[in-house]
Amino acid sequence: MNSEQVITIYETMCDITGNMLDAAQKRDWEKLVELESRCASHVATLKARESVVALSGPSRARKVEIINKILSHDRQIRDLTTPWMAELAALINSSGTSRKLSAAYGA
Repeated sequence: MNSEQVITIYETMCDITGNMLDAAQKRDWEKLVELESRCASHVATLKARESVVALSGPSRARKVEIINKILSHDRQIRDLTTPWMAELAALINSSGTSRKLSAAYGA
């Protein structure tokens, strides 16, 4: 893997995380999960192969710029998904309580 390939993978990941943010904004959780899986495969590729590529100068600066954008996407996604996860947990707990009451006192 050369430096151009490394940068291309980071750019692809940035595009994917941008699409993940869009999915989170639309509350399209299935699409978000699908995109997260695609992003994870690129991360695995980088983990396996990037260490042999030394970036310098403009390539290193571009990588830092892309990573900062990916981190920004990630923060925004978490800001959108955290309340949803709390809602989901409340629904699960509520339905669990309903089942317990039903089991204890009948339908």
